[in-house]
Order: sequence, then C-alpha cells, then structure tokens
Amino acid sequence: MSEKLKKTMKINIGPQHPSTHGVLRLVLELDGEVIKSTEPIVGYLHRGMEKMAENMTYFQYLPTVDRIDYLSSFFCAEAFVSSVEKALKIEVPQKAQYMRVMLMELNRIASHLLWLGTFMLDLGASSPFFYCFREREVILNLFEDLTGARMMYNFHTFGGVKKDFQAHFFEKLDKFMLDFPKKVDEYEAIITKNPVFLKRAYGIGVLNKKTALAYAITGPNLRASGVTLDFRKQSPYLIYDKVEFDVPNRKFGDSWSRYFVRVQEMKESLKIVKQCADWLQQNKNEDYNLGIRPVALKVPVGMYVSNVESPRGLLSCVLVADGSEKPVRVKWRTGSFYAVQVLPNLIQNHKMSDLMTIFGSLDVILPEVDR
Repeated sequence: MSEKLKKTMKINIGPQHPSTHGVLRLVLELDGEVIKSTEPIVGYLHRGMEKMAENMTYFQYLPTVDRIDYLSSFFCAEAFVSSVEKALKIEVPQKAQYMRVMLMELNRIASHLLWLGTFMLDLGASSPFFYCFREREVILNLFEDLTGARMMYNFHTFGGVKKDFQAHFFEKLDKFMLDFPKKVDEYEAIITKNPVFLKRAYGIGVLNKKTALAYAITGPNLRASGVTLDFRKQSPYLIYDKVEFDVPNRKFGDSWSRYFVRVQEMKESLKIVKQCADWLQQNKNEDYNLGIRPVALKVPVGMYVSNVESPRGLLSCVLVADGSEKPVRVKWRTGSFYAVQVLPNLIQNHKMSDLMTIFGSLDVILPEVDR
C-alpha cells in the first residue's frame, strides 16, 4: 500500500451535530471507517456559572443553579441549598424532605425518558422518541402545576420548599403512577431484545470496572460496569434512608448495559415516588418551610460540601464562605464532565457507525460540562 493511502483522515463532529446532545465538538482521526483517536473539545457553552456566584448573594445565585443541568434542575437546587443549610446547621422539616425527594425522583424519571428517547433516535428509531416524550410530558405538567415552570423550577429554598402541593396534584400523580409501569413494559418489549438494538449496542463501547473507577465515573454509567455505588444508599441524605428501593447494576459495562440500568432505575424511582406520596398524603398539615428570610442571608466562615445522586451521577456543590452575603467560591462536580473524558477510550478502534451509540449511552449533557 502506498504511503498516501496509509494516511488517516481527520473530521469534525459538532459542535452543532444533532446527535451530540449539545455543543460538543469531537475531532476524529479515521482510518477508513475505524476511529483511531478522538479529541473532545468543550467550551462552546461556557457561562461562568461558578465565577458568577462570587458576585451574587446566596439568594440571587439560587435561581441560576437550575441551569447547570437543565434536565434535572431539582438536583442542582438541592445540592446548593443543602450546602448552605449545612453551613447554617439547620435541618429542613420532614415534609419538605419528602417533597424534595419525590420531586427529584420524578425529575430522574423525566431525565431518563428524554435520554432514552434521544438515544433511540441516535440509533435511527423514531417511535420510542415519541413514546418517551408522551410520558415525560405528564411529569412536566405536574412540575408546571406546582412551580409555574417546565424546566427552571426555582422551587427549593433555604430551609424547605416554596409552597405546598395543591389539592389536585396527587390526583394527577396517582394516575401517572398507575399508568407508568405499563409504559416501561412497553419500552422494554420494543427495545430490550430488539435484534437491531442488540446488534448496535451489545458489546459496543465496553467500559470496564477498572477504567470506570480510574476516570471517576459515577451514576448509571458506573453501575453498568459492575460497581453498585449509589450515594442515596452510600451516604443517605434527606429521607432516603426511610424509603425502600434497589440499586440496578450490570457487570459488562457496554452500551446495552447502560441502557438496561437506566430503564430499571425508572422503576425504582417510581417506587420511591409512591412511598413519598403516601407519606405526604397522610401528613398534609406538617410544615414545609422554616420561614428563613433569605434576602440578606449570611453564611458562616468555612468550606461546605454537599453530594447528590443525580441522573448523571455524583453532583457535588463545594461552597467556600467568608461570613458575608456572597460566597467566596462555588465549585460544582458533575457526572457528564467525567463521561466526556472517558469517551476517547471507549470509542477507539470502533467503527464510525458506533460513535453515536457509545456517546448516546453515556447520557452527557453539555451544560454540566461547560460550567
């Protein structure tokens, strides 16, 4: 073969490619159809979410944190308010804890539904995309009823939540809890053993346990590689130690395993939602807010860390305070940032057609990466 024909070719995927789920640019080196190397380039979405905190009061910064992961805003808000509550040494009322957990688990289901629909679309299957958005719409309607918003909820506040559930909320929620298990069974009947899906995902993009731990991968991506770490079980926060649920996991770490773990997680989240709904309906008259006036809130000197198990893994908020109304430093740790780092390792020597299968299976969203 001549030297000219031995040369590899570099191509760009993104930053506006419809299957990169955000503004990610991948520079691929191809030898024919085989990917020899990948260089992820991020930064197109950078909004200075961490630096911005230094010029805002705690109260002003709170509504902005929803945007760090706009698909699971309740988790971002929980990470930030709990770091401040830890600094103030306050425990939020039990009713607020149940409300927060129920909303986060509904948010986890909504996030996994969007992931599943778009993942299937990446593989060329359009029907599951519409089915998943049908169920996600029900959850977003519940959130809209409660908070007035469909994405940026701004519902958590220091010392509790902003308002109680309205009377009709549980009627709609009960209907969703009755219908959703049947919908998940439908997804599995269509997808799980589908020969085309198995051909595209089974054994593709294997993330073994050793590599996953070396790259600090967390969440469903880690649990699909044989590690059962879940911070809701490992270090329970709020009322997670009072509800029963299992932690789905697989050992193989391929794209199919990551799909399987997330589908099972939706079932487990629904279990938690049911338990929270039962408790909340039996304890309607409990307080949901400590009544803290947050406008001139001052946080004692120190460094405070809070961890939340988000749909994309460990979400941490590190807060450094100097006793004033503004933080000195806020640092966020997000699951997607680490998933992007391990991507070149997973797709090396795979064919070009496997790229979107592997990337889609990791459930990366770019606002979490470009903070």
